[in-house]
Amino acid sequence: MTAPAQASLVDIGEPLSSTTFVVVDLETTGASPNDCAITEIGAVKTRGGEVIGEYQTLVDPGMAIPPMIVALTGITDAMVTAAPRIHEVLPSFLEFLGDAVLVAHNARFDVGFLRAACTAEGYAWPHPEVVDTVTVARRAVTKEEAPNRKLATLARVFGTRVTPNHRALEDARATSEILHGMLERLAAFGITHREDLDALRNPVPSTVRRKATMADRLPTKPGVYVFRGPRGEALYVGTSRNLRSRVKSYFTRGESRRGIREMLELATDVDTTVCATELEANILEVRMIDQHRPRYNRRSMRPEQTAWVKLTDERYPRLSVSRSASGQAGWLGPMRSAGAAREAISVLQDALAIRTCTTRLPIVPRAGARACLLKDTGACSAPCVRGEDADYGEVTSAAGAAVDGEVSVVVDRLESAVAAYAESLDYERAREVRDGLSSLIDGAIRQQRLRSLRACRIVAVRRIDDRWDVISVASGCLTGSRRVESGVWNAASELRDQAADLDLGLTPLIEEQELILRWLEAPGTRLLYVDGEWSSPVAGPGRYGRWVEARRSDRDTVGDTDRRRSPR
Repeated sequence: MTAPAQASLVDIGEPLSSTTFVVVDLETTGASPNDCAITEIGAVKTRGGEVIGEYQTLVDPGMAIPPMIVALTGITDAMVTAAPRIHEVLPSFLEFLGDAVLVAHNARFDVGFLRAACTAEGYAWPHPEVVDTVTVARRAVTKEEAPNRKLATLARVFGTRVTPNHRALEDARATSEILHGMLERLAAFGITHREDLDALRNPVPSTVRRKATMADRLPTKPGVYVFRGPRGEALYVGTSRNLRSRVKSYFTRGESRRGIREMLELATDVDTTVCATELEANILEVRMIDQHRPRYNRRSMRPEQTAWVKLTDERYPRLSVSRSASGQAGWLGPMRSAGAAREAISVLQDALAIRTCTTRLPIVPRAGARACLLKDTGACSAPCVRGEDADYGEVTSAAGAAVDGEVSVVVDRLESAVAAYAESLDYERAREVRDGLSSLIDGAIRQQRLRSLRACRIVAVRRIDDRWDVISVASGCLTGSRRVESGVWNAASELRDQAADLDLGLTPLIEEQELILRWLEAPGTRLLYVDGEWSSPVAGPGRYGRWVEARRSDRDTVGDTDRRRSPR
């Protein structure tokens, strides 16, 4: 019989008895870090209630200390004359802080001064977890005990050995004793781990906190979790590398999203599905959201609203935005949004003179038919008045090739137009055409990537930490995955054989295909088996990549010559 494995801190969280706290107090020349400076830093490092280190130094503020501050703290100009400046102090203080939890009484004041000093002196602020003892006191001390939350008042309540006296180290020592006294009280209310400290800052309602036991039976493995409602309906679907820890966090951390708070009030149970790899969990999440349409999920909720560009089925076709999951010939996309689809249509119309009107035209123009202004400007072939003499078949063929992914003709015709608009200082029009080209090219790239994926059966591997993730893909769907420490080729062969026996018979979700492509294209991925012609065009150093990058990185500026001309 195998002995049960001991749970790690990652599985159960870090107990507060093992958490390192650094309690900080500052003395300053005033209240604002914008025009005042630090005169003294005091800090106490504790773990398990024991003091393991102290830090104290006076600081030359580089300015006169106001008389009121001298009277309050007893720190005079003469005392700080020989003291180091703040740029000399910060390195040693940040080293003392390390990755501990930073604690302060009225922490906004102390953290504000420390962050401002780091910014002014060019040091990176480490963004430690911060606990404010004023906030903790609101949960741990009653108004009868302490009519206010001042440090001296709390020191009296908890009978600290050190009396606060407006000197940094003494105040930090008193704050440290107060902190541990309050944590001892709060342990009876479930505040026992470092992860529970969030609940002190943003308290969870008792009606929700009582449901934390839902997480106790869950595995500590990666996978997908589903919160269920009173009738067993799926309320919310999510993923995590540690299912128990993630689900527990909903009940112990302050959840500020109104919808999630409402979901937790309704939830009666949690289901989980353990997955072999993170990719499998992400894809299962997408599939379950599509299947169940949970009320409180926002992402991935409407895959049928994906925008595509297509040619209408008419004698004289035009371009339109369509909502369809079809990725076959005659459909450009998927586009990133309906707005991107309309931008792509606009540049196609400019380049190909395809008609823009939505009226269904007869084969033979009606007597007395009149064309719009676009005919006179050359922006439309005007089949409404010219009929078959408009050579509209050539226009349709060019547009059909474009929506099928061959956009070279359109780019060749319009790239000079972008440069011309910019040279004439018509930056607004240049930006419109450039953005339209970016949307068009981006849609063509996404179309080609997805087609390539759907046309192949693939088994791939990537090293993650000290293990190997092996996946198999067929017809754009994930068909299996494994995480192994060794035996990669055996796992790959099993996945390949398993995929060969599957009758998929379904249209893969666009988001699933995108997740798979991002995984395959990530650094370190290796293709072990490929059945079909695999290629992965991406918007990179290629012919049109910089049109897309210009759109993403500089949406509002077209004046730069490098951004307004497509590279050749």
